[in-house]
Amino acid sequence: MKKWLAPWKKLVAVAAVALAALSFQFPTAQASEPDIGPTVVGGTRAAQGEFPFMVRLSMGCGGALYSNNLVLTAAHCVGSTGANTSITATVGAVDLQDPARVQIKSNYVYRAPGYNGSGKDWALIRLQTPVTNLAKLPIATSTAYNNGTFTIAGWGATYEGGPQSRYLLKASVPFVSDDVCGNAYGSDLIAGEEICAGYTQGGTDTCQGDSGGPMFRRDANGAWIQVGITSWGYGCARAGYPGVYTEVSTFAADIKAAAASLGG
Repeated sequence: MKKWLAPWKKLVAVAAVALAALSFQFPTAQASEPDIGPTVVGGTRAAQGEFPFMVRLSMGCGGALYSNNLVLTAAHCVGSTGANTSITATVGAVDLQDPARVQIKSNYVYRAPGYNGSGKDWALIRLQTPVTNLAKLPIATSTAYNNGTFTIAGWGATYEGGPQSRYLLKASVPFVSDDVCGNAYGSDLIAGEEICAGYTQGGTDTCQGDSGGPMFRRDANGAWIQVGITSWGYGCARAGYPGVYTEVSTFAADIKAAAASLGG
């Protein structure tokens, strides 16, 4: 998810798609280079089954099960809309080397119309085989849950420039207002399409390899609901630079329509 500098997000995502069939991990990033995105810095290990909707994607991104056959992720993690059998989704395990993990190939990618590397950072990946035995993660359809404390999770790096993680990590981060986030990122922030979260002092954040993963919280009934998609930020867990996430509620109707067109 995390980009080192705003203009690099799309460029790195394209390179990542080309490498999708090669490995679950990218080489260690250099501080002067862009990376496809943020593992969780300042996190702890998630328990098996704690977040059954979490998905690891072979290009080095995360995602969440939207339906039995669709994964919601970030647009910058995938190529253009169309048939695509190069992505492998790993589900059902927090340990990427767990013999019980399930791996499923993609057959189609739908990237947000009009995505150009800034804003509109969402995409759907259709799986060749449906996942029927794991809980899905509903998305927020209004701004009612765009506040409070969120949970972030992923297999990304545990420190800026570090290697990606074998185990799913989790952490909690507080909402950051558009005004405060805008002070950090200026015109790079698209307030109407993005939501920010993190601590003023830094220390806890998503990092390289967490891109596309969900930011979620409990709804009024105590169930998990997805509020954001890990998108970008400057570095990882830096003081004064919160994580930036796609605001899911803004695109809820578009995501629902796209999912319906894909049979999900």
